[in-house]
Amino acid sequence: MYVKDVTVQNQVGLHARPATFFIQKANEFKSSIWVEKEERRVNAKSLLGVLSLGIMGGTTIRIIAGGSDEEQAVDELVKLINSGFSD
Repeated sequence: MYVKDVTVQNQVGLHARPATFFIQKANEFKSSIWVEKEERRVNAKSLLGVLSLGIMGGTTIRIIAGGSDEEQAVDELVKLINSGFSD
């Protein structure tokens, strides 16, 4: 298991377009990946799951991965969040 906490930088948080980018990135990896907000954990590869967390800008979330490329998966997703989802 590889775990990192990250604060969502963009104002709208993980909704619609940013969530889609996040899920597309998560699906590039073989590892199982989860997003945790407070006590709720969802599959990072599920749009409905990620949207259900209602992650707003300024919220700190935890990204957890387990598998052969777990470190790369978490690091890439943290990098995406830190970029504010800029293209």
